[in-house]
Amino acid sequence: MEKRWNKKNALWQLVYVLLYFVATLVVCGMGAVHPVLFVLYQVTAGVLITGITVKAFERIQAPFVALSFSLGLMLIFLLIGEFNLWHALPIVVIGILAEVIGLVIGNEKWAAIVAKSVVMSFSTFGYYGQIWFNRDFTYDCAVEEMPAGYAQQLMDCSPAWALPAVVIVGIGLSVCAAFITRKLFRLNVD
Repeated sequence: MEKRWNKKNALWQLVYVLLYFVATLVVCGMGAVHPVLFVLYQVTAGVLITGITVKAFERIQAPFVALSFSLGLMLIFLLIGEFNLWHALPIVVIGILAEVIGLVIGNEKWAAIVAKSVVMSFSTFGYYGQIWFNRDFTYDCAVEEMPAGYAQQLMDCSPAWALPAVVIVGIGLSVCAAFITRKLFRLNVD
């Protein structure tokens, strides 16, 4: 548990950012399998991303770890041509929110590690949140990029009530994933 940045921490954080990106790609890719999986993005993100962030926040308790996840994700979105305001703004806001949580609670506290990890599981909300907040754009993109019928199925399986349900289940599974990570890696955090 390091409370300051050094060369070793920076290299570990680079590994965590890359793992975070790979997990994000897996979650995004699952949405291509079936529209329901796209709607359940936050649920799968809570399961797949939380363990990575818990381990990173436990290992490196220095400031700006959350923002490095956000910066890494934005750079990768820029490189793959998916960088836009819908993606970037939530990534920055969520990274800042996670940093504030660490400042208020204390980066070394288990409650902060869990809360920051749950918040970071929402870092790509701008990507999938458009299902509910930018429906016409989402439909048009799905028609253009996905197989026939996908767009209509996506609209059919994403009623307004689904957003709060997905968020609540996603948060619950993210918290569970944090505790499972703690147990698996025998993290000794108060």
